[in-house]
Amino acid sequence: MGRMDELPEYAERVLEVAELIPPGRVMTYGDIAEWLGDGGPRQVGRVMALYGGAVPWWRVVRSDGALLPGHELSALEQYRTEGTPLREAARSADGHVPRLDMRRARWDGGGGAGDSAHI
Repeated sequence: MGRMDELPEYAERVLEVAELIPPGRVMTYGDIAEWLGDGGPRQVGRVMALYGGAVPWWRVVRSDGALLPGHELSALEQYRTEGTPLREAARSADGHVPRLDMRRARWDGGGGAGDSAHI
């Protein structure tokens, strides 16, 4: 077997963190980069865009709480199933799509759902 199906090492690390995020909680792209001590939000976003389909991608989000463009409905279904805190959209918002309540939904890596020594 060749090595064509192997992920880059950084991508593996990002995806491992994404899998640690508990249901109903989220981390931002920047949070994951900070957790790893490597890269930044754009690098994490690139990994998630290329390889994130096999992990709970909806738990890795923008810092403003906006849902991932083009994936709002599937993400929203996951958030509602998992009980992720949401803020209702303003009537003026496009499509009235809610945002994540980042103050309540953001996970800092503690609480026993992973190795909290990273934070």
